[in-house]
Amino acid sequence: MTQHDVTDRPPVHALLADGTTVCIRPARPGDHEQIRGLYEEMCPENLRLRFFSPCRGSARLSADRVCGPVGPGCRALLAETQGRVVGVGEYESGDEKDTAEVAIAVADGLHHRGVGTLLIEHLVSAARADGITAFTADALSENHEVLKLFADLGLRTERHFEGPEVRCTINLDQSDAYLTAVEERGRTADVASLRPLLRPRTVAVVGAGRTPGSVGRAILHQLHSGGYTGRLFAVNPSATAILGVPSYPSVPSLPRTPDLAVIATPAHAVPVVAEECGRAGVRALVVVSAGLDSGHAQALLTACRTYGMRLVGPNCLGISDTDPDLSLDATFAAGHPHPGTAGVAVQSGGVGIALLEGLSRLGIGVSSFASLGDKYDVSGNDMLQWWESDGRTDLALLHLESFGNPRAFSRTARRVTRWMPVLTVDAGRTEAGRKAAASHTAAAATRTMTRGALFTQAGITATRSVGELLETAALLHAQPLPAGSRVAIVTNAGGAGVLAADACAEAGLALPAPAPGLIDDLLAVLPEGAGVGNPVDATAAVTEQQLTECVERVVRYDGIDAVLVALVPTAVAAATGDDLVRAVTGAAGRRPKPVAVVRLEQGLSVELLPAAEGGSVPSYAEAQSAAWALAHAAHRAAWLARPAGTIPHLDGVETERARTLVADHLAAHPDGAWLDPRTCAGLLTCYGIPQIPWAWAETEDEAVMAADRLRGVDGRVVMKAHWPGLVHKSEQRAVRLDLRGDQQIRSAFRDFRTRFAGLMTGVVLQPLAARGTELFAGVVQDQVFGPLVLFGLGGTATEVLADHAARLAPLTDHDVHDLMTSPRCAPLLFGARGGGAVDLGGLEQLLLRLSRMATDLPQLAEADFNPVLATPDGVTVLDARIRLVPCRPQDPYLRRLRREPVTDH
Repeated sequence: MTQHDVTDRPPVHALLADGTTVCIRPARPGDHEQIRGLYEEMCPENLRLRFFSPCRGSARLSADRVCGPVGPGCRALLAETQGRVVGVGEYESGDEKDTAEVAIAVADGLHHRGVGTLLIEHLVSAARADGITAFTADALSENHEVLKLFADLGLRTERHFEGPEVRCTINLDQSDAYLTAVEERGRTADVASLRPLLRPRTVAVVGAGRTPGSVGRAILHQLHSGGYTGRLFAVNPSATAILGVPSYPSVPSLPRTPDLAVIATPAHAVPVVAEECGRAGVRALVVVSAGLDSGHAQALLTACRTYGMRLVGPNCLGISDTDPDLSLDATFAAGHPHPGTAGVAVQSGGVGIALLEGLSRLGIGVSSFASLGDKYDVSGNDMLQWWESDGRTDLALLHLESFGNPRAFSRTARRVTRWMPVLTVDAGRTEAGRKAAASHTAAAATRTMTRGALFTQAGITATRSVGELLETAALLHAQPLPAGSRVAIVTNAGGAGVLAADACAEAGLALPAPAPGLIDDLLAVLPEGAGVGNPVDATAAVTEQQLTECVERVVRYDGIDAVLVALVPTAVAAATGDDLVRAVTGAAGRRPKPVAVVRLEQGLSVELLPAAEGGSVPSYAEAQSAAWALAHAAHRAAWLARPAGTIPHLDGVETERARTLVADHLAAHPDGAWLDPRTCAGLLTCYGIPQIPWAWAETEDEAVMAADRLRGVDGRVVMKAHWPGLVHKSEQRAVRLDLRGDQQIRSAFRDFRTRFAGLMTGVVLQPLAARGTELFAGVVQDQVFGPLVLFGLGGTATEVLADHAARLAPLTDHDVHDLMTSPRCAPLLFGARGGGAVDLGGLEQLLLRLSRMATDLPQLAEADFNPVLATPDGVTVLDARIRLVPCRPQDPYLRRLRREPVTDH
């Protein structure tokens, strides 16, 4: 690696353990004096621990080394706060290119804040990219702090003591233990950084107007009227008080530095105000102003990073936290949110208002709310970590239009959803799938499919609308989770029962017939003429007592997991509508199974009805709403019941050889290109992906000789024309099947040479494959989400039938199982209609190895295996296409804050 490659890497900002911000960047020659000063200002004891002696001459030598010429296997990173270097981390490899010596130094007064650990994490990420697999470090055995730093990294560390010194060897494998340790450190830092934002002791509203109608004045009113318990100031150069709140001409003139500043000025003034806030020591900003151009946007984010301020917005509704000890409502919504236990984060202010009103009306209430707006900084991932730690939130609702780091978000969500439902609106589902961009894989991989894979793998409940989000939240808040998807319907009107049955079936719920014992029990308590199938028709003559006993018996029945009661008001005097509702709510509070009510006359889409023992029962105006809520609850229960998946170990993977093939190809094709058949086959071999035997021929005679070597028992071969950029061979009629004898081989070759004159560079020959199920497997690298693995029915009609499933790599064993069982063609794989099952183990291995290839090689833009032949005896790739593009590897789990103020749509 050249010095230019290293020093030109852009700086990144990250959070320390106390929530403050530090810049991590490469060392440059101009840093010499600062680095030397860092060492010279150390106390003698810290100098001795770092250099094994208190000699201050070591400071100059160390600065010379860090700022000197950079060679291969060397890296020096600095930690910097507001232009001051506070930490140095470096590594240098010696004769063993896969091992490097690492060293860390932190300025006096900044120990125990995570500076050294953060530097090590960034060095580990850089070293992996350099092909380094282990760090070594020498320390004095009494240097407990640095030894503890190494031990707590989450990496496998070995110690070898030699007298007063200890040599540490740190293995750099990216294990789940390491990622978990990084996550935990990141969560601690993230929560600490959000405390000034969501628990501010002092708030200033900058841009609060004296006359009604301004957004700033509305936010000031909300804070004041909402009973905010901290100190509150307005900033307006033309007023001394607004709405009874003291006003000052500027942020620096405030009598106390606010933790949080809410900025509601014109867009052009936002960067200036942000700079003032940073200089004054403000810790967090909420920018509701809209219309920032790219220059204003970059200046705003630069100020936040320079001074370590967390930022919500711009172009947002604001934030709130209903903790009664705080009562923070820094929004311009019409009313105050009702205190409760639901955390809400949205990008759309309109959606935020709808969710605040809906949750307040239902009585669920809100713990904290963030309108993220254009999401320059604080994201849904940040809010999930806050709710995970706040001790008040038990339900998370998200509306995200973009994802800055989906893989980090997915790891956070997988952890959070284990103990708290996380719900989202899958916005943009109607996005048209991309046309056949270059391959079947690219055509199949829509952003909708990618988001769906993220939500499914992370255990997030994805709904189709804001209404469905609230309807599902009501059920998850009020009722226990079902053990499965079996639903019993009870109704007092046959027509309502039919509608409910249709809704349940459409939502994927099962309606099992009741057992004889349950039938007898129900007939004993219901009016004459009642129907006791599923649905149970209790008839319009049912009384409150009869319906109570009916629902109780159904709830107790082991053959169902949930009960849906559809009620219609009738003129029969035996029981009023209120009586029937009371019967259901009374029975629902006594058993650990969810019960939902449908009342067709209900005005609101969902209500929560008081139930026995202080609980509540959700009541819906439509059967479809109740059915989908129950289906979402069943899916969540199934996800929770399944243990977390693991990424299986794969034998026979040659990652370094694969990376060399990729580097060689991109050296010859700097802009990227499709692999030729030989390189493509070589790459598949590196990952142990089974391929049908094949041969390459560039002349007619070579084709004949190749066919002679490849002919099977029946002597038939396949010939495929090739030229750079050819993807859909069948559409170009560039494939000839069932060729027998030398004459047919020559004839096919001449035909290709004539039709594709000037294009064809050669042909691929293969033996004609046996019969089997034709499948499709592929990968597409999404710029934001990373590699997406697709699987489904293959052959020439793969795009027409669109029978595909997708999961984000790296795949776990559970992900592979889901991929294999999700497409409509799945029964064919498992031996439907009396046929034998295909080699399921071989298919699992194919998908896992494809996932590993995509994860190892970020340059892999597309991989298209179609067809993949699956038989009971094995799984074989018959045709493979791979496209590579230049791409610098990025570590999605490296702790860093957003650098560019741009959303990823």
